[in-house]
Amino acid sequence: MNEGSFGSIIDSSRSILILLPTKPYFDQVAAGLALYLALREKKDTTITCPSPMLVEFNRLVGVNKVTSELGNKNLTIRFANYKASDIEKVSYDIENGEFKLTVVPKAGFASPKKEQVVFEYSGLSAETMMLIGGTSETDFPALSSKDLEGSRIIHLGTRALSLSGEKVMSFAAPASSISELVATLINQSGLRLDQDIATNLIMGIEEGSRDFKGPEVTPETFEIVAQLLRAGGQRMPKERIEVEIEKKEEAPKDWLEPKIYKGTSIS
Repeated sequence: MNEGSFGSIIDSSRSILILLPTKPYFDQVAAGLALYLALREKKDTTITCPSPMLVEFNRLVGVNKVTSELGNKNLTIRFANYKASDIEKVSYDIENGEFKLTVVPKAGFASPKKEQVVFEYSGLSAETMMLIGGTSETDFPALSSKDLEGSRIIHLGTRALSLSGEKVMSFAAPASSISELVATLINQSGLRLDQDIATNLIMGIEEGSRDFKGPEVTPETFEIVAQLLRAGGQRMPKERIEVEIEKKEEAPKDWLEPKIYKGTSIS
């Protein structure tokens, strides 16, 4: 494997942070999740997005793993709506190899309730960052975090990314979609490709290529889709169409009886 190849970068990284851009497209989320699923068993992998996931993304496997919390290094415990002045002291012990934190309130004051305990993560720890799509640093607010200084930055997209003052290793290349590009990189790197990963990539390619009608669609696009189908990937419906069947009104009984027409004589 050549030095600087996608596979060698993965092999040399202990922790990987996958960054989706602000207000991502379906194809970008599909590609990012496919990478997350392919890497999570081998590496400490996190996928994050500054924007909430849209309902249309619920078709993608693993969408619930996309977090808006950028930090994953330090665990912070705080007490919501509880006065710090009511605490006498805080201590910790190690019992049977387990960490135990004890909060002692002042005399006459109640201890924090369970529902007041809030767990939060802060600080970043990632050797490698993967930027999915985007056009500039405004698409990735996390790049301004000092915690990411020193991290290796990789960009995956169908066009180059412009970052001021940042050294980026680009794997951008023309393709029908970012999902097609990711499928190629997964294949070249020998990463795991199962049914869920293949299904996400198929849906991403379909959306990104506008149902294979986009100008960047090539014979290689269909070859990649064929490989994903052979890996167990499924073509999922874009939306569930509910058909309402209306009850037919029963015809009045007299409609079924013999009709007797009475006429008037003409003199």
